[in-house]
Amino acid sequence: MIFILHSFLIVWINRVFLYLNKGPLSGMKINGVHYQTIWEKESDPGMIQILDQRLLPFELKIADLRDPEQYAFAIREMQVRGAPLIGVTAAYGMYAATLQIAGKRDPEKFLGEIAGMLKNTRPTAVDLFYAVDLCLNSILQKSSPDERVDTALSMARKLKAESIESCRKIGEHGLELIRNLKEKKDGPVNILTHCNAGWLACIDYGTATAPVYLAFDQGIPVHVWVDETRPRNQGAKLTAYELSEHGVPHTVIPDNAGGHLMQHGQVDLVIVGTDRTTRAGDVANKIGTYLKALAARDNQVPFYVALPSSSIDWSIRDGIRDIRIETRDEKEVTHMEGWDGEKITEIRVTPFKSQALNHGFDVTPANLVTGLITEKGICEASERGLTALFRDKISSR
Repeated sequence: MIFILHSFLIVWINRVFLYLNKGPLSGMKINGVHYQTIWEKESDPGMIQILDQRLLPFELKIADLRDPEQYAFAIREMQVRGAPLIGVTAAYGMYAATLQIAGKRDPEKFLGEIAGMLKNTRPTAVDLFYAVDLCLNSILQKSSPDERVDTALSMARKLKAESIESCRKIGEHGLELIRNLKEKKDGPVNILTHCNAGWLACIDYGTATAPVYLAFDQGIPVHVWVDETRPRNQGAKLTAYELSEHGVPHTVIPDNAGGHLMQHGQVDLVIVGTDRTTRAGDVANKIGTYLKALAARDNQVPFYVALPSSSIDWSIRDGIRDIRIETRDEKEVTHMEGWDGEKITEIRVTPFKSQALNHGFDVTPANLVTGLITEKGICEASERGLTALFRDKISSR
């Protein structure tokens, strides 16, 4: 039954994409069909649709978003996740808010409340705050309800297009790292990644995975070590799913196996994503990233972070002190879920009397980062390196 539903949805979504984009697309695929993580419903301009990532890789389900509260739920409960996708989803959430302002006694107050609700869903990913503030400021510059609707939709589409293009360029810049490593060795280039920084975390291509996909598509032999990424297993569930659907050789490993592989020369390169990077180059990413950076430094393995400029927080320098780390429900640690052969099942894995602590992210100091891969090129993880690439961002502040 699931297979039949899966096949039907693939065909249906492909038709929608072809209609909306007036032609075939060249991004990430599942079963040979192009997907993006969020799109406007063909028959209903007020509805946005997403892939419910909580169910992947076992079920492919489309979720409908119309009310701003549904957008907040989708972000908070991780139907969508990954900094770039969270930002674009929040932008569409502001669009949903403008569709409801007609007849409101105080539309500006209403829009501000929706913006606050969206920003309170996930505290660490800076793309969320950037997108909401940008959309709100643009909307408030218009006076009529229709103008505000048009502006909000235009901004969401613009942020979506910019995200896709940024990821594509990150792939092109990161490709050179993989190509250079291949020239120095026989066999595939072994790349380790943590969590999911692929197209499921973005709109298309991904950040950390974009160079991998491009290398693979160009015939460069690559192999990816995929951290399982407890407690939600985004690596084992999502990164492995993406790579398998694209045909990229990969192996899922326990989170604590990366150091061992590095000690034995089985990792040539580490590439991870980030939810927030300071102007000094400190990087907040999924919990466990810091430990991989320490292991990489000890074993002289290059450690790179792939990020669009929308993930840079130019207002802070000290990531350990100033980045707010999200603490999530301890149930994500005490329980696990998986496929029991018939359905997705949740089980408890810890003693009933044991408590759990669930920090969603950690901060990797800039001195452990070999370089930052951005849409404008690769730079050192420092204020000097980022400023050299993004002088326009600095001058606008």
